[in-house]
Amino acid sequence: MDTKKSHILIKPVSVDGEGSISSATSPQPSWWKRFLRKIEIDTGSRELTRLERFLYNYDLRPVEEERRQWSWYNYVFFWVADSFNVNTWQIAATGVVAGMTWWQTWISVWLGYFITGCFVSLSARPGIFNHISFPVFIRQSFGIFGSLWPILNRVVMSCVWYSVQAWIGGQCVRIMLEAIFGTDLNERIGGVLPGQHTDSLGMLSFFLFWFGSLPFLWFPPHKVRHLFTVKSYVIPFAGFGFMIWSLVKAHGAGSVIYEKSTLKGSKLGWAFVSSTMNCLANFATLILNAPDFSRFANKPSKAIKYWVYIGSIPICFSVTCLIGILVSSASKTLYGEALWNPLEVLEKFLQTSWTSGTRAGAFLIAFAFTLAQLGTNISANSLSFGTDVTAMLPGYINIRRGSFMCAAFAYCICPWQLMSSSSKFTSVLSAYSVFLSSIIGVVACDYYIIRRGYLDLHHLFSLNLQFETEEVASYYKYFKGVNWRAFVAYLCGMAPNMPGFVGATGLNVSDGATKVYILSFPVGFLVSASIYYLLVVWVSPLKVGIAPEVNLKGWPHKQPWLEEWKQVEDFESELLDDAPELLFAVKSAQTVAGKPSHNDIGNLVTPITSFGIKS
Repeated sequence: MDTKKSHILIKPVSVDGEGSISSATSPQPSWWKRFLRKIEIDTGSRELTRLERFLYNYDLRPVEEERRQWSWYNYVFFWVADSFNVNTWQIAATGVVAGMTWWQTWISVWLGYFITGCFVSLSARPGIFNHISFPVFIRQSFGIFGSLWPILNRVVMSCVWYSVQAWIGGQCVRIMLEAIFGTDLNERIGGVLPGQHTDSLGMLSFFLFWFGSLPFLWFPPHKVRHLFTVKSYVIPFAGFGFMIWSLVKAHGAGSVIYEKSTLKGSKLGWAFVSSTMNCLANFATLILNAPDFSRFANKPSKAIKYWVYIGSIPICFSVTCLIGILVSSASKTLYGEALWNPLEVLEKFLQTSWTSGTRAGAFLIAFAFTLAQLGTNISANSLSFGTDVTAMLPGYINIRRGSFMCAAFAYCICPWQLMSSSSKFTSVLSAYSVFLSSIIGVVACDYYIIRRGYLDLHHLFSLNLQFETEEVASYYKYFKGVNWRAFVAYLCGMAPNMPGFVGATGLNVSDGATKVYILSFPVGFLVSASIYYLLVVWVSPLKVGIAPEVNLKGWPHKQPWLEEWKQVEDFESELLDDAPELLFAVKSAQTVAGKPSHNDIGNLVTPITSFGIKS
């Protein structure tokens, strides 16, 4: 008899929550899955599916009354602070360099920013009444999943503009360093960098600005809001001080304001139109994301719906442009050429008058411009990028992470290479309004003409809703979550402008294509809106999401206006009645809301640039 013991290998097993048996030696997940699990956002509840995170999370939830703190003066001072930056300073250069007089150019700037204010008001209104951000509102017209494409467009623009603004901020830091260490500092630290289209001081200055911005991206917006308050105090005084300093040095306003126009007839007309449209094109991104800020309005007053946009924007930005015109005019008297970049004027001041007073003045004004670029980059770019990427990848990215991603990508873009051919690159960058204007046209037509202000919040956050015993598909689910009509109209709106867009890159195109392209924003807006109207009303009529009082085939202006101020204090409990599958997503949002350090963009202007005024 064999006395050897037989050895039997028994694998340990575990029983899961549903009673099924699984092997404890199952294969380990890949390094990629382990990495994704490591960086997942803590939801405070059970693990959420990607769909649950996408449909509803803290950053997307409607803004309740407690967080709606913005009064009309908050918006006014926001535009005061935002208008004083290097880009706005140079906006008038287009018209004057083209051959227009300063006053013709200034009138075109007033008109351009007035039209801009009207578009911002148009785009902001849905956020005011429905308390929702751009990534949520865009679901109504493009579909719940189709909204990802417009969001991606804005993500790209936010990242590129962050890079450009950071490079300009670096040039401000350069002036500060030269005011301290001398205008020959670049030669002393290395000079030109071969193949980089910049020099050692330029690279150092950009890095200092970029690195110095990072701490402001770490802190939640409500903790960094003091930066914006300081900005609104400092920047206007610095701008007017710079203007007075320049006029005193030149013993007057200079020769530019006395020059006559070199253009006549149609050439003058098209130059005027181009200068006007340039204001609109540079504002396209802010027009699109207006609901991100307007959702925090404390009431739908006329001041908040209209005047803070169509009044504040043209006044603030036109005054900044006038300061730019006067300083540039003075620079022509002083140096024989009109310098439209304020940083070039400051550098000339240092090169021609190395005194303690000049150095101190140049340093302080450059510091003010640095502050302006930092504030603009955070409010218009990094927070927009963070908000949109949070909507696209809510399981892994929050606003803080998104802001740091924006900064990292901005450095990788290498703006010193792009800006080496400044005129061509900035032209192409402004030309991106070709794509954004078509999106704005579709959204405006859908909300104002087709639906007459009607919007159902519950349908924006769920693919299917439960009504009694019947399950109903979301109004905004369309075909697999995508509204094909919106995309067809969007492409049609871009088509007329594409030849001119190609011409903006430097290729030869016809004169007609160039003139259509000058009008790219209104052309894209009107064509996309018209095509969308035809598709929705006549080709493939919408059958859901339209209020029964509205007759699609009737005259739009004769249909009732159905917009209403939404009460969202009990929104989450009402949403769960219709969409119980969002239970854990809602609980997750409530958990995040309860954390004292959450990133709430609403606190950015509470009171952002309010000069100490609190509601």
